[in-house]
Amino acid sequence: MSKLTTSRRGFLAMTAAMGAAGMLPGFTRLAGAQEGGKVLRLRLDSDNDILDPGYMSGGINIEAQKQCLPFLADYAREGDKITWRPTYFVNRLEQRDATHIDFELAEGLVWSNGYGPVRASDVKFSFERMKDTDWAGYYEALDHVEVTGERSGIIVLSKPFSPFMMVTLCHGPGAILCEQAVKDAGGTFTTDFPAVCGPYTYEAIPGQRATFRANPEWTGPKPAFDRVEANVISEVKAAELAFEAGELDCTEVGADTLARYNENMPEGAAITVAGELQYMWMGMNTEHPKLQDKTVRRALQHAVDVDSILQGAYSGTTTKSHGIVCPGLLGQRHETSYYQYDPAKARQLLAEAGVSGLNLTLRTLNTQERMLAAQIIQANLAAVGITVTVLPQDSGPFWEMGQESKGDTWQDLELWLMRFGTTPDPYEATSWFTSDQVGVWNWERWTSEEYDRLYKEGVAETDEARRREIYLRMQEIMEETGAYVWINHEPEAFAHRQEVVVNAAPSGELNYRRFEQA
Repeated sequence: MSKLTTSRRGFLAMTAAMGAAGMLPGFTRLAGAQEGGKVLRLRLDSDNDILDPGYMSGGINIEAQKQCLPFLADYAREGDKITWRPTYFVNRLEQRDATHIDFELAEGLVWSNGYGPVRASDVKFSFERMKDTDWAGYYEALDHVEVTGERSGIIVLSKPFSPFMMVTLCHGPGAILCEQAVKDAGGTFTTDFPAVCGPYTYEAIPGQRATFRANPEWTGPKPAFDRVEANVISEVKAAELAFEAGELDCTEVGADTLARYNENMPEGAAITVAGELQYMWMGMNTEHPKLQDKTVRRALQHAVDVDSILQGAYSGTTTKSHGIVCPGLLGQRHETSYYQYDPAKARQLLAEAGVSGLNLTLRTLNTQERMLAAQIIQANLAAVGITVTVLPQDSGPFWEMGQESKGDTWQDLELWLMRFGTTPDPYEATSWFTSDQVGVWNWERWTSEEYDRLYKEGVAETDEARRREIYLRMQEIMEETGAYVWINHEPEAFAHRQEVVVNAAPSGELNYRRFEQA
């Protein structure tokens, strides 16, 4: 293996980007040089804005919660299957039947700031509180939590909810808070935890870094690193250059860098792929006058060469998609049943619809891979007589485009490239396309009574074979609308030093407390 070198032009770009992020070479070593201990240096793509599990945006907020708050369950793997396991915060966690989950907290768990031991009443407060927050959907089946002892209780569901262990308890909304500390904070909190119980404490300098230090009151397993310095670097390219310069121990990498590393790994580096819980597609507004005719939408499905996108925009590093259920999950499809790349068929369908000289606008996030994908689609559609204007968007306006509550842009939407992330159960991926999501996240704006019914059945069904058939059919319904061209499932890939063993949720959130040293 040979160590990658950086050209002068690359070095100037790197120093400019890192200087803007407050991270010129040597910054992390100097920042904690006098504290001693083992330090893990990571990247955050932005500041933690809201740490409160009920009102967070997710992502890096969940990373912080995992280090500082108790959880009853955590993700685990059994071969290629993603499953769950009890955490060291509990002595027992058992699903007794479809609607009852028994738990017993471990002894010796103590909240910071003098709030005393972690109690079952904190679990009750935390979970029941979530029913009235932005993440209430994760708790739609929760009836109540019954406290049976100071450290024991029963989670009681009002109906069977198959994803509860995997989606609710393992993910960010499953964080447990100190009841009295939250009440003393006024009922909610933003950028500081009112009390922590976990391997690390938390503090942050906005725009620079978040620092996680060993919690002196923690009685559980000691983490491998005494301190974690998570540096705010908004651009993935700047983070990759910082890693190559030796200033980061681990960072997420983009598709082109992943392909480059697969060919020529930097000396002392390794790659860990957390999972492929992303699904990307080209969407079409079924209510727009240009796209109301299903025959036109079907023509577009046949016109797009997805294989060219995977090679040209993603360097062959991603898995081809055939639906919204991601690799390794129940209900993943391995082929499309309603369309395939066939330009002649596309031209035939356009002729049947009496359409010629069609002009469309394709909106996308202004990132390298998305812009390349959009340009390939633009060329594909030009080959069948459709003129496409690519309209790049910054993050803020992009995520508001199809939401009726954010303005009138949804009325002008025609085509767009969209990528959603999800959790290790098909429940969440399918939740965004029900009838009540039209104007929220169902930007394609179709409705289906069958889809809505199957969504409810899939959540309650406990038989795996039946659940699989439900989610396969739901994706067929989506495909049959003509409103989707499935593209890919991007991996959550992390470059890291060989002596660092990465631990990440399948959806990509890093879990610093479970990192190890090889």
